[in-house]
Amino acid sequence: MQLGTRWAVGASAPDRIPEPIRAAIRTVEAELEDADQSTAGWGWTLTYLEGKPIVDLDDGTRIRLVDDEVALVTSVELDDAAAED
Repeated sequence: MQLGTRWAVGASAPDRIPEPIRAAIRTVEAELEDADQSTAGWGWTLTYLEGKPIVDLDDGTRIRLVDDEVALVTSVELDDAAAED
């Protein structure tokens, strides 16, 4: 069993997260900054499902590996999927 962790937006992600996910985290944070989105008090949460890391941002953004490729679901995509149901 692996325990997850939590860290603030803008802080360094834990070293145990694979580099492709770390790069995706940096990209998401840069996009939020470019959009002038306030992230005060926001954090990332690292959990594991079947031994694979999943990283969630407080706004619903999720980053994970699927077949060794980064899969990114943003909160907007989550909202769109709910609207289609």
